Amino acid sequence: METLYLTHPACRLHEMGDWHPECPQRLDAISDQLLASGVMPLLDERQAPAATDTQILRVHDSAYLQDLRAQSPAQGYRPIDPDTLMNPHSLEAALHAAGAGVAAVDAVLGGQAATAFCAVRPPGHHALPDRAMGFCFFNNVAIAARHALDAHGLSRVAIVDFDVHHGNGTEAVFADEPRVLMCGLFQHPLFPNSGEPPLGPNMVNVPVPAYADGNAVRKLVQEQWLPRLHAHRPELLLVSAGFDAHREDDMAQLGLVEADYAWITGQLVELAGLYAQGRIVSLLEGGYNLSALGRSVVAHVRALSKL
Repeated sequence: METLYLTHPACRLHEMGDWHPECPQRLDAISDQLLASGVMPLLDERQAPAATDTQILRVHDSAYLQDLRAQSPAQGYRPIDPDTLMNPHSLEAALHAAGAGVAAVDAVLGGQAATAFCAVRPPGHHALPDRAMGFCFFNNVAIAARHALDAHGLSRVAIVDFDVHHGNGTEAVFADEPRVLMCGLFQHPLFPNSGEPPLGPNMVNVPVPAYADGNAVRKLVQEQWLPRLHAHRPELLLVSAGFDAHREDDMAQLGLVEADYAWITGQLVELAGLYAQGRIVSLLEGGYNLSALGRSVVAHVRALSKL
């Protein structure tokens, strides 16, 4: 089966100013590299639907959703936190970004595809139940996981987060939820200065010092992630796929390259084949050097698709 590729035009309309690294050109860099590599024609490309209130409210507070709607500007920008802003299209983009994960879960659990990659923005893993944070409005991966648990009745889900920043919002949602195992790997110390210690026994937080290279990260994955993932036997794997740990990305100081992302993804594909019928849903998080981002996503999607 083909890998699904979910995106939506609204995700390119959300922008926070020319100065902001979380820019629409990130999605252009991804699609350009997938086309140039010959991978795009092998994917099943679909438009992501908007998430419903019911799906969002499994993770976020009703008052927060109402507040976002109230703050959505008719023109210009509305600051939500020091580095997160809304423009007139931001809310629509965030709804489709969250909806992509839900639609991907429906597709892989419904047998339409084994894997999916959601090329969406704004990202999600910093969003807390009651507030936006760190470029994120809705916690896309958490909404997808809740949908798998609540709408599909799964008993065991794993979330893997290899963004260079700790997925504090996702951890806040699922700490002490035994059905969810979250494995995160992130530079520490670094924004949002969380993750150490973990909030619950179902959190496998792996802080990584600045300037660690791919070999060090692979060793940590083998020693700390994989034993816990095998013990959990997830029926579905969800990935917060951030590519800002790339050595060319100046958002942080880790030293990963495309081959490392391909290797990590390959480990997850092998694990999903053992326990989850191959089912993986991956959602874009960070990655701000446009060339490195595009190349890394190609490596990630190739491994997801076994190309």
